[in-house]
Amino acid sequence: MKRLFKIFGAAAFVFLLGIGLGCEESKEISTYNYNHWEDHYVTSEDFLSTQDSLTAGKTYLSIYSHIYSISMKQSQSLTAMVSLRNVSDTDTIYISKADYYNTKGELIRNYFKQPIYLNPLETVEIVIDERDNHGGSGANFIFKWTTKATTPEPYFEAIMTSLRSSQGLSFTTVGRRME
Repeated sequence: MKRLFKIFGAAAFVFLLGIGLGCEESKEISTYNYNHWEDHYVTSEDFLSTQDSLTAGKTYLSIYSHIYSISMKQSQSLTAMVSLRNVSDTDTIYISKADYYNTKGELIRNYFKQPIYLNPLETVEIVIDERDNHGGSGANFIFKWTTKATTPEPYFEAIMTSLRSSQGLSFTTVGRRME
């Protein structure tokens, strides 16, 4: 009788586990949520009133949706975590553009509907899920930003990761100023 209960219990567990796995909600391809930026949006009045005293810049950041392994026929998908950092401990910075391009240089998506601000030492992230392969091996971002002339430039960095079984890989890229 005890054996029958153990078998029944194991079968019930497997059944419930199967139901739980089958009921998984569908997810967006990217962990990007438009509402994520709303608490950082700059009101046009605030931005325009400080515009005269700000210095503008543009930064390029390379990322990888996948990398090749052994040959071009075999690749490994990656999660990209893009970090937008204000390295000033005293001044607010403004980011007006965060555009994501694929390997062919085609725009995939814009991440801001309007400029955002970052308080001193604040960081915001963009996460591109491992299953979002739109970018390819040569994906990249273009960021436009403004700061006071005496404020350090923002720091843009990406960390690409993949964790499979007992193996993991990760590497970083750092943004380069374009102008």
